[in-house]
Amino acid sequence: MSGLRYVYAVCRPLGAPLQAQLTGVAGDPPRMLNHRGLVAVVSHVPERDFAEDPLRRHLEDLDWLTATARAHQGVIDALTVVTTPLPLRLGTVFRDDSGVRVMMEAREEAFRRTLERLDGRVEWGVKVYAENEPGGPPEPSGPAKKPVSGRDYLRRRRLHARAQENMWEQAEEFADRLHAALSAHAEDSRLHAPQNSALSGTPGQNVLNAAYLVPRDRSEEFVEAVDRTKDDVPGMRVELTGPWAAYSFVAEVENVKNENAGERP
Repeated sequence: MSGLRYVYAVCRPLGAPLQAQLTGVAGDPPRMLNHRGLVAVVSHVPERDFAEDPLRRHLEDLDWLTATARAHQGVIDALTVVTTPLPLRLGTVFRDDSGVRVMMEAREEAFRRTLERLDGRVEWGVKVYAENEPGGPPEPSGPAKKPVSGRDYLRRRRLHARAQENMWEQAEEFADRLHAALSAHAEDSRLHAPQNSALSGTPGQNVLNAAYLVPRDRSEEFVEAVDRTKDDVPGMRVELTGPWAAYSFVAEVENVKNENAGERP
C-alpha cells in the first residue's frame, strides 16, 4: 500500500496481538515494523493530508486535529494493554519504511534505555481543583447589604481578601500533601503547569496537575491512595485518570523529528 508512514510508538515485540478491527489515523490499521529487536507501530496515511504543508494546515483545523488525536490515542491505548509503548508525538510522519528504520537506528540506544526504564510501568494523572473561587462565597450584595460607610466597605474588602488568602493556602497545602503521599507510591513523578480553567472549560481552579509513573502491578495500591485522600478537605476536587502510556516520562526521545515528507530527493 502506498502512502506515507505515520508512527505511533516504539516498543518491544508484542507478546499478544492487538485487538481485532483496530484502526488508526486515516482509518488504516496499525502495522508492526520490526528493526533490530525493536518495533515501530505504523500506519499508512495519504500524502495529500500528511505531507509537510497540508499537515501544517490541518493542525490548525480543530475538528481534524481532534479526530486525528482520538485515532492516535486509540492505538496507544490498545498497545498499553499488551505491552509498554514508548509513544511518539502526534503527527510523526516519514516517507516510507526505510525512513522509519533510519530514525529507529539513529535513536536505538535512547529507545532501548527508555523502554527498559518504563517496562511494566504506566502513567497515572492526578489533578486537584479548588471548587470555589478563592475567597469562598461572593461578597454580600443587594440593597439591604450595601455598606453603610466607606469604613464598612473597606472592612468587607479586607475580610474578603483574607478569606481569599486562606483559601489559597488551604488548597496549596492539600495539593502538596497529596503529591507527597502519591509520590511515595510511585517510582517517578512530574509536575505540570496548572491548567487554565477558562481554556479547559473545567470548573474550579486547578492547583495540582501531576503525573506519576507506577508499576502496573502496584496500580491498585496507587488508586487506593488517591481514594483515601479525596475527601480530606471540603471544596477540593480530585480527578484521577489513567492508566496511560508514560507520555510524561519519555523526554529522552522527544527530539525525534519528522522527515520533510513534502519533498522528494
